[in-house]
Amino acid sequence: MSAPKKRWIQKGRGALDNPSSRFAAADFELDPEFLEHDEGEPEPTRFLKDTSKSVVSRNSSPDIPFDVSLNPYRGCEHGCAYCFARPTHEYLGFSAGLDFERLILVKEDAPKLLEKELRKPSWEPKTMLLSGITDPYQPIERKLQLTRRCLEVLCDFRQPVSVITKNHLVTRDIDLLAELAQHNAAHVTLSITTLNEDLRRVMEPRTATGMRRIDAVRKLSEAGIPVSVNIAPVVPGLNDGEIPAILEAVAEAGARSANFILLRLPGAVEPLFVAWLEEHFPDRKERVLNRLREARGGKLNESAFGKRMRGSGPYAESIRSLFHIHRKRLDLDERSYLVSGDAFRVPGSSSQPGLFE
Repeated sequence: MSAPKKRWIQKGRGALDNPSSRFAAADFELDPEFLEHDEGEPEPTRFLKDTSKSVVSRNSSPDIPFDVSLNPYRGCEHGCAYCFARPTHEYLGFSAGLDFERLILVKEDAPKLLEKELRKPSWEPKTMLLSGITDPYQPIERKLQLTRRCLEVLCDFRQPVSVITKNHLVTRDIDLLAELAQHNAAHVTLSITTLNEDLRRVMEPRTATGMRRIDAVRKLSEAGIPVSVNIAPVVPGLNDGEIPAILEAVAEAGARSANFILLRLPGAVEPLFVAWLEEHFPDRKERVLNRLREARGGKLNESAFGKRMRGSGPYAESIRSLFHIHRKRLDLDERSYLVSGDAFRVPGSSSQPGLFE
C-alpha cells in the first residue's frame, strides 16, 4: 500500500490537492519544466487559449435569476477553497483542485464573439450575467482587459448586464458601467464573505479584502450604479456570525439590496473543502460539517433546485431569520435591482432611428 501523498500549502492557493478529473481516462502530472518553478515555491499560473466559438451560455435552472451569461475566463486565480465552479474544470480534462487555480483558459476573442452574438436578428436583450461561473475581475483581467473590452461592446449595444465579482478591480470600469446605468442597463453585485482578514487570506487567497470590496460598493454607488451584495457563501461556524456586521457595512456604503447563499459543496468540491478545513480549522471541522449536514438533510450537499442555495431545518432557518431581521432593519431590498433592455440598439443597423427621428 502506497503512502498517502504529503500535502503542502502553496502560497496564494486554496486547494491542497489536485485530484483526477472524474472524466479522465488516465492520470497525469504536469511536467516540472512546464511549470518552471523552484522546489518549495508556488507553481505559477498558466494561461491557455480557449478556442470556444461562443462566449454566451444559456441557463435553465429555475433558482438562478438569469437566462444568459458571459464568461471570458474558465478557471479562476482567486483560489477560493469552497468554489462551486471547480467541477467545471473537469469537463476540460483538468482537476477541480489546483488545476482550477493554476490553469486558466482565456477567451481572447470574447469581445468579437460577443458582438457577433448581439448582432443576430434572433437576439433578445435579456439581462446578461457577467460572469456566472468564474470571476470576470480575477487578477489577470488587470493585464488582459477582456472584461473591459466586453463591457465596451455591451455599451455600444446598450445590452443590459449584471456583474458579479469579489474584486475591487470592478471600479476601474465605472465609466462604462455608469454609461450603461444611464439607460437602466447595468447592475453590480459584490460577493462579500468575511471582514476577518485572517479568514479571508486562507479561504479566498487572491481576492480583494473585505474592506476593499465595501469600498467598491461605495464607489459604484456614488457613481449612480445600482449595487447589491451577496454574503456568499455562509459557512457554518466560520463566518455566519458576521452577517449583521457585513450588512451594516454595505448598507452604510450605499448598497441597495442584499442576499445570502449557504455553502454548496457539489461533486469534487466536497473532499477539497473537507481537506481544507482539516488543514486550517481542525478544531472547528466537525462543527462546520455537522451544521451543514443539519441544513442538507444529513448530507454535505443538496443539489435540488430551491433547496441548494438556502438549505432547510433549524440551523438554516436560524440563519435565514438572522439575515432577514438585519436586512429589514437596515432597509435593504430583498430583490436585486432589475435592469432593462428597452434602450438596446444594434450599432450601424439601418433599422436604427436617424438623428432627427
